[in-house]
Amino acid sequence: MRDSDRFLRDHLLVTRRFFVRAGIVGVAAFGGGVRGWADSLEPELNDAVARLESFMTPLDKFRDVSRGSPVPHSLSEEKRSEVGLTRETWRLEVTADQDHPTRIKQPMTNSSGTALDFPALMKLAETHAVRFAKVMTCLNIGCPLGTGIWEGVPLKVVIWKTQPVENFRRVFYYGYHNNEPKQMFRSSLPAGRVLEDVYDLPPVILCYKLNGAWLTPERGGPVRVVVPESYGFKSIKWLSHIVLTNLAVANDTYIEGNNDVDSPLKTFAATLSVPPSIAANQRIPVTGYAQVGISGLRKVQVWVCRKGAEPTDDPYFVTAEWSDATILPAPESGKWGGDLPDSTIPADTLGFDNEGRPKTWPMRFSKVHWAVILDGLPAGEYTLRSRTVDEKGQAQPMPRPFRKSGHAEIETVGFVVK
Repeated sequence: MRDSDRFLRDHLLVTRRFFVRAGIVGVAAFGGGVRGWADSLEPELNDAVARLESFMTPLDKFRDVSRGSPVPHSLSEEKRSEVGLTRETWRLEVTADQDHPTRIKQPMTNSSGTALDFPALMKLAETHAVRFAKVMTCLNIGCPLGTGIWEGVPLKVVIWKTQPVENFRRVFYYGYHNNEPKQMFRSSLPAGRVLEDVYDLPPVILCYKLNGAWLTPERGGPVRVVVPESYGFKSIKWLSHIVLTNLAVANDTYIEGNNDVDSPLKTFAATLSVPPSIAANQRIPVTGYAQVGISGLRKVQVWVCRKGAEPTDDPYFVTAEWSDATILPAPESGKWGGDLPDSTIPADTLGFDNEGRPKTWPMRFSKVHWAVILDGLPAGEYTLRSRTVDEKGQAQPMPRPFRKSGHAEIETVGFVVK
């Protein structure tokens, strides 16, 4: 059985146990063990459970929103080798900003032969490598792109090799962009965030592996930046240049689109499966996911009302009759999916114990699943909404309901009861 199939089955079993506890599946379903259990589910549950994916995303299932004309990962292997987008030819320059210089003693440049190459990065990895779980999400797209175990060397390790001395306030960085200045996609971070892992955050890394495999060109290989708490635009692909600056403000490309470039990941919920049409007074299975942002996740809630009956003076539906859904538990050891070797969390992964179990659940910066059974309803048209409540008790879309600062809009799903 393929890893992806095995872990889909695992999530289906977890969800099935939830439905069993809710009284939806007959006792006869237990008779044959795992084999044949799906056939014993009531028909209206099949679609709901079949849509649940594994916790870690298979490498070929990550969504791609790469920029470029042509997109760098579409270049021929020969061209990628020529421009430094293979492990054999990759080089990273680390220099001072010419206009607002940080004073550094040992810049890394191609011209001097001191740029960091991949073997040197792997030498650093022997003693400094870290790995952590993270969901990769675009700032203005509701659906996450994928969740994985990202591995790399902390960026601060490389920066300290340049021996910065003074006037160091920010780190600028960008990747290969077809040698076309107008295509350059750049981002930045405060020096303090790069040099110190504040608020129990994993470090910012120069990433070279995803789910135990070398980064492919599609995922930004050979090396990209990964910022644990941030949206994808901070995790620049095809990394080629790092610039240390005394400029105190961000220079991110995303500023040009009126985006809040300092927003960390938000917590929000969305629905995966609701029957579009169902018989009157028949209980309704619903599944969904929640992105766990910087403020964590306490609960997921749902609310159903007749179409058009929403209050007009309560834009965030604070006074609605929300009810709690069940957040599904973490996968068992060896059942994480995502093409991980043996489908097991690698040793020494931040946030996991020695047995590969998460130290907290739900984990920040991940995507988890939830499920709920709605009571039967009279005939009519209805609207389902889901929301999260974070660890501080703040209900979605709070505390940052604004556009361009990360998706948090309360999703609306319509269905018909006949």
